[in-house]
Amino acid sequence: MGEFINHQELDEETLFLVSQTFKALSDPTRIRILNLLFSREHSVNEIADALNLRQSTVSHQLRFLKNLRLVKYRREGTTLFYSYDDEHVMDMLKQTIEHSIHS
Repeated sequence: MGEFINHQELDEETLFLVSQTFKALSDPTRIRILNLLFSREHSVNEIADALNLRQSTVSHQLRFLKNLRLVKYRREGTTLFYSYDDEHVMDMLKQTIEHSIHS
């Protein structure tokens, strides 16, 4: 099987961050947003249009993902462009999607 980190008791901060990451990945809207960001960065409006969501919904979800450092943004004028910020989480999401498709 895969290699594991030496077993050790997890501190409270690590437990919280792990649980928040799984919480982020448990929401269908956030999964759709992250899946869209696999290809390239997108503005809030582009995400809303591509996923047929309200801009306020997208902004709310991006704020949640940004607080967990799963997405980042860059500003161009008044427009924010979002991209993913954690290769490990994106790899996990990709593997989970592939697993689900093959099930």
